[in-house]
Amino acid sequence: MNNQTKIGIIGTGFIATGLVRVIEQMPDLVVSSILTRRNVNTLSSSLPYTNSIDELIEKSQLIVECAGDPIYGTDVIARALAAGLPAVTMDAELQVTTGTYLSTLGYLTEAEGDQPGALAALHREALAMGFKPLVYGNLKGYLNHHPTLKDMQYWAQFQGISLDQVTAFTDGTKLQLEQVLVANGFGATIARQGLLGYESAEVEEGSNKLAAHAKALGQPISDYLISKPGATRKLPAGVFIAGEHDPRQAPALKYLKLGEGPYYTLLRNYHLCHLEIPKTIREVVNGSDVLLDNSSHPTTSVVAIAKTELKAGQYIKQALGSFEVRGEAILIENMPEHLPIGLMRDVVIKHAIAPGQLLSIADVELPETLALKAWQYTLKQAL
Repeated sequence: MNNQTKIGIIGTGFIATGLVRVIEQMPDLVVSSILTRRNVNTLSSSLPYTNSIDELIEKSQLIVECAGDPIYGTDVIARALAAGLPAVTMDAELQVTTGTYLSTLGYLTEAEGDQPGALAALHREALAMGFKPLVYGNLKGYLNHHPTLKDMQYWAQFQGISLDQVTAFTDGTKLQLEQVLVANGFGATIARQGLLGYESAEVEEGSNKLAAHAKALGQPISDYLISKPGATRKLPAGVFIAGEHDPRQAPALKYLKLGEGPYYTLLRNYHLCHLEIPKTIREVVNGSDVLLDNSSHPTTSVVAIAKTELKAGQYIKQALGSFEVRGEAILIENMPEHLPIGLMRDVVIKHAIAPGQLLSIADVELPETLALKAWQYTLKQAL
């Protein structure tokens, strides 16, 4: 028991709760503290909940952040890193918004389990086998940029996740954030604003199409495929890498069922969220390099786009998973003044915004936060 690594967890949602349960089965790990903004007296007394960041840091040897709030998460992680603790995230929103800055303060890595971490693990395997990646791909079964509140309430209850989470999944914001993190982390780019997102009945069909686009572009891309309407079955809930290999290996790769080439698809047809986080925790404890972060010089970001008309003076509690705003991937150099969707919390709209308009920082009143300062630092690194 004395050799157990003490894990502090930030958050009490779906991922955090699942992680607590899986760590309970791990003889080498123990949950030492769970930071929450809820009233601890209303939560289970058998778990080490706390409202104190200081207590979280004092009791932990490693922090896992999965609160899904870039503003709050940035404050907590900055404190943990300053105290010398390594931090693991399952939070593409935070990584894309403030991860570049936070990585200057200490050890910060995204975990396996979500699509970016799953792609990072697959990337590592692909390189080890001699593949040259052209596409870092996400797989999506369904998208609706303008879901209704009634539908999202139904699916949130059905799936057992929060309303804002299911909305961000459905309108594509979460996907865009994930692929921007991957693009930045692996020095790839995006083919266009909002990504290509080809419809495909089979992974290999769409993967080859994306690979050809990346080859013509002359640079690896981060993108996704979406299930083709009317297809017999939806694409799996996983990730893929499309790449090239030494032409001398073509006969062997054909024999090994990877096709004729010149592009080959490596598919990981699952990602298991919190169940995979302990793999990354152990890698960090054993001194491994960062699995994935937003890089020191990111080139892509996710801009806030109005879903509906926004009025002067309108207050928006949070944009991620809202019915007012969604996010799309952009190249930072094309719109350096853009408003990153991860910063859009507790903001006031300065003037009328038309549906479909890309928001700039000048369009809103932003509270002074560490996250805002972190983004200002990131922007300097990007340009």
